[in-house]
Amino acid sequence: MDDLSLGSRELNVMTLLWKHGSGTAAEIRDRLEADLAYTTVLTILRNLEAKGLLRHEPEGRAHRYYPRIEQRAAQRSALQRVLGSFFGGSAESLLARLVDDQHVDAAELQAIARRITEGATESAADTSSGPARPAAGKRRRSS
Repeated sequence: MDDLSLGSRELNVMTLLWKHGSGTAAEIRDRLEADLAYTTVLTILRNLEAKGLLRHEPEGRAHRYYPRIEQRAAQRSALQRVLGSFFGGSAESLLARLVDDQHVDAAELQAIARRITEGATESAADTSSGPARPAAGKRRRSS
C-alpha cells in the first residue's frame, strides 16, 4: 500500500476497525460520531473493501469486516504523501511546523532527539561490515 488515500469518513471507519479489530456495519454505525444511515456505512465498508483495505466474513445475516492493513502502514503512507506534497520531502520542515504549531514541549523534543540519534546509530551499524543484529532483548524498529 504505497499510496493509500482515504476520505474523512473512510478514515473514521478504518480508525474504529483498527481500534476494535473488527465490526459489522451496525456496530460501526453505532460507534461513529457522525449520524450516518446504515446504508451509507455499508457503502463506505464496501468501498474500503474494493480498495483492498478490508475483508469480510459472513456472520449470520450480516458481514463482519476486518482491516487488511495495519494502522502503522496507513500512517506511513499518509505521512509520505504529506511530506512530499506539503514539505517538499523535508522532514526538517515537517518537524519545524509541528514544533511551531503543535506546541511540542521540551520532553517530547528530547524524545524525538533520542529517536533520531538511535536511528543514526542503527543506520551506521547497518552500513558497517556485515549485517547488524539488534541487542538481546531489544526489538528493532522497522522503517
